[in-house]
Amino acid sequence: MATNNKRQSIVPAPFRSFYDAYHFSPATRVGDMIWVSGQVGIDAEGKPGEGMQAQAQIAFECLKLVLEEAGASLADVVELTTFHLDLRGELTEFTAVKDAYFPNRYPSWTAVGVTQLALPELRVEIRAVAVAGSGNE
Repeated sequence: MATNNKRQSIVPAPFRSFYDAYHFSPATRVGDMIWVSGQVGIDAEGKPGEGMQAQAQIAFECLKLVLEEAGASLADVVELTTFHLDLRGELTEFTAVKDAYFPNRYPSWTAVGVTQLALPELRVEIRAVAVAGSGNE
């Protein structure tokens, strides 16, 4: 377990412009705990993926990147919270993508239906809490 309880902002290079423009950290780490800000389905060019599956995949890849920058992995995720524009209508599509990223050692998960996300094209936003090293078997 980490003994450093100093707060660290985790900002992978691809997220630097968002950090500078919107003044939030993609993740914050204190000790072994990592809180990851909401990740959405926007590609490197700033274009939303086509449909739920594409957006969920991009968002999970972003989550993975942020966790790796923080010294953790998807196996260390203990809690997911997901926000959906069409929770009931797209849950099956979303779950198929989620299950590909979490084939076992399932985290706690709360899915919430919302009326808006940051951009009108977005379908889902994913935030997570991880404990670095907890996914090691």
